[in-house]
Parts: sequence; C-alpha cells; structure tokens
Amino acid sequence: MIANESHVEGISSVCIRGYWATYGETHSKEWIERVIRDFYNHERILREVTESNRDWGGYFAAVENGKVVGAAGGGMIDEEVGELFVIYVDPERRNEGIGSKLLDAITKQQKEEYGAKKQWVSVQKGNMKGIPFYESKGFKFQYENIPKEYPTYIKLRHSRKI
Repeated sequence: MIANESHVEGISSVCIRGYWATYGETHSKEWIERVIRDFYNHERILREVTESNRDWGGYFAAVENGKVVGAAGGGMIDEEVGELFVIYVDPERRNEGIGSKLLDAITKQQKEEYGAKKQWVSVQKGNMKGIPFYESKGFKFQYENIPKEYPTYIKLRHSRKI
C-alpha cells in the first residue's frame, strides 16, 4: 500500500534495522549512523510519505497486523527510466516475499503512472542480501560507480527492462 503519516515510525524502524542488518559488518558505525540520521529520520520520512511526484513516487509500506514489515520507494530518473531508491524488509521477515511485493508495487507505479520501460537500482558491492534478490528479479549488472568522497563504498549499478 502507499504509505501515509501513520506508517512513519514503522518505516523508520524497518529501514534502520534493515540498514544495520545489511551493512553492520561491512560499513563503519559512523557511516551507518550518518546514513540513518540523514535518510531515516522522522521528519524526512514524514515529508516523503506526504509528498509524491514523478521524481519520488512516495513510500510503499508492507503492513501486517498494523505493523510495518517492509518499506520501499522509487522514482523516475529519465523520461522512460525508473529507479528503485530504497527497499528494506524487517530482518526477521526476510525470504517471505515481502520485498518482491514491494518491488512489484513500485514497478507497477513506474510503468502505469509514469511510462517507465527500464528500471535501475544501485547495490553496495558485497551486499549479498540485495544482489541475489535483484538478479532473481531480472536486474543485470551494468557497471561500478565509485564515489570520489567514499571510494571504499562501491555501488554496483543494475538495470532491467520492465
């Protein structure tokens, strides 16, 4: 479902726990805390569930018994090109199809509302939770993106036709 104000705390919690579970062994504590502070704080998520447009389609939340168990969001990066910007599932609920349903919802939005024909995602090099998931969904590795300011945190760019 498209998330709303009632999902803000749950989205924040899932993203924070998911980020720690994904990167806790590969990234510094300072890096993780900075990402969490910048992206998964209450104010930012509140804004991102109340404002949506072509560039940011809003958050989608997977909710079970009133609790957020997964969250994802994406947007358009070119006329017919969408991107998945964020997707996290409660670490205790992985491999139940929640991530697949969230990806499907974002893909449907990008295709039907915005006319996307291609979709991109960035995955941290070494992220063995994310890479197999995206490859199983038809994403193919395209190239490495090495940020100048953080050359040890290499992003792998993957795309697929949708």
